[in-house]
Amino acid sequence: MELEGKTALVTGAARGIGRAIALTLAEAGANVAVADVDEAVRETAAGVGERGRGAGWAVFDVASREAVREGMAHLRVALGDFDVVVSNAGIVSHIAPLLEMTPEGWERELAVNLSGAFHTIQAVLPAMVAKSWGRIVVISSGAARSGLYRQAAYAASKAGLLGLVKTVTLEHARHGVTCNAILPGLIETENVRRMPAEIREATIARTPARRLGAMDEVARLVAFLASDSAGFVNGAEIPIDGGLGLGAISLGSRKEMGRSARPGT
Repeated sequence: MELEGKTALVTGAARGIGRAIALTLAEAGANVAVADVDEAVRETAAGVGERGRGAGWAVFDVASREAVREGMAHLRVALGDFDVVVSNAGIVSHIAPLLEMTPEGWERELAVNLSGAFHTIQAVLPAMVAKSWGRIVVISSGAARSGLYRQAAYAASKAGLLGLVKTVTLEHARHGVTCNAILPGLIETENVRRMPAEIREATIARTPARRLGAMDEVARLVAFLASDSAGFVNGAEIPIDGGLGLGAISLGSRKEMGRSARPGT
């Protein structure tokens, strides 16, 4: 197993892609700490333990720098320093046209999606630099490149992650640390299953693979990037979208997008 003897941290691991990543890393041999704002994250930790690996869990909000540091200190007591860190925590909490988006909604998505990754990476880098080995994987989105209809805050926060990833590489590749971004397309998570069928079907129709992605497919890509085999992959933006990024993407209905963008219409 390529990750035998390594310790990983996965944020946003209570369910969905984060949980799939945590369990896949455990299957690859890593001890895994998991964090989320949802106490269901303890179920993910139990799954890690069932795979014969050391596990730890903590509940904290990555938007708070202090909460991140306190939560990680708790996890280090159980598992030690982290060799692999997957910044997956993210929200889509404010869907609205740009003209109607509230400052509070904008700021909350940037705080979790972008600042949360910054807080997490900043907290783990010193130990990685000290041991001259580290793997950081950031879960961005195809929306980082394309934008996203009625989701300016989400798209902007995910685009910001790409600049963060490249800067970490520029500053710390010489220290044996890799930092890469994964850009998922539409993945079959619990939230995606709850989306209107019209949106799912329209996206699948524009995807060359003609299907949704599987959470395990994202998780296996993370496991590769966390391994020694990916030691020379650094600062990369890796789409996992079935080819969707080759064409235009919109998760708004065609009817809505055809309307005037003027206020009040």
